[in-house]
Order: sequence, then structure tokens, then C-alpha cells
Amino acid sequence: MGYVYLYYGTGGGKTANALGLALRSVGHGKSVVIIQFLKWKKDIGEYLVKDKLAPYYEIYQFGREAWLGEEEKTEEFGGEKFTVECVKSQDKELAKKALDFAGKILREKKPHLLVLDEVGLAAQWKLVEVKDVLKLLENMPVETTVVMTGRLAPKELVERADFVNEVKLVKMPEDFKLTEGIQY
Repeated sequence: MGYVYLYYGTGGGKTANALGLALRSVGHGKSVVIIQFLKWKKDIGEYLVKDKLAPYYEIYQFGREAWLGEEEKTEEFGGEKFTVECVKSQDKELAKKALDFAGKILREKKPHLLVLDEVGLAAQWKLVEVKDVLKLLENMPVETTVVMTGRLAPKELVERADFVNEVKLVKMPEDFKLTEGIQY
């Protein structure tokens, strides 16, 4: 029987936790499908490894090239500056596409593990309806485990998940630099 896991919060490592489960699954010859909401970067480790781990590992991205937030501003993280854009209608369309694709994957492929990376944030920002995420989980095959991640997560997803881990930032160096293979 598959379970539903949720990793959410302000700390780093939510996607890394999901990827750890993906690696374990692939190690046992099990199928893994990762669907990334709001993400587009192709130079990240979990995307770069896809061909090496095929046919057991698939990853799909549904995001446009932009860092998103509630307001337009410039941020600095890991020694890099980037512009944060407001959420646009295209983001909602892409998130809906991702959720529809997840439903198709569950029906057609019935993977051992399905990762819905950043679905919590997409639901919190109302890019997808929480009720639609819950409906997807209602229809998951018994052999599939689902992992959801997101900085934020609506209480309905917290209540529905079988395992919930809140990842909380306790401390971080002020001047750290993003490290290839660790943060991306």
C-alpha cells in the first residue's frame, strides 16, 4: 500500500528528502516519476541525472523561467542576486498542466513513487485547487507512494498526508555560496 508523504517548511532539504526516496526506489529497480511545479532549471542535479537513471527515473518540469513571489523585488540567496516576479496567469496554467499530467501518470504508469515537488506551494498560492490535489490523491493506485513538497502547504494537505515533516530553518551562514551538487 502506498502512503502520502509531505515535506514542507522554510528550511532547505524538502526536495532533497524526496530525491533520497527516489534514489532508494531506483536502487531497488522501482519506477519513479518526479513532477516539478514552478521549476524550470535544467542545470540541477536531479534533472541532469535523468538519462543515467533511465528507465526507472523520469522528471518533468512545469515552470517558467522566473523566481516567483507575492511581490516584485530583488533577493539575494547563496551569493546570487535574482529578481522575484509576481505570479502570473501562465504560472496557473503550467501548474494545472502539471497536476493533470500527474493524474495521467498515475493512471497509465502507476509508478512505485510519484514526487509532486512544490505542489504545496502551488496549492497555497492557489495555482492549483487544493480539492484537485486531494482528488488526485484519492485516485492514486495502491502500489504508488506519493511525496509532496513545498515551502508552504495548505492545512488540508497536512491533514491528508500519512507522514508530515516540517523542515524548519534554524540557522544558515549569512554569506554562504550555492554549491553545485548540494543546493542544486
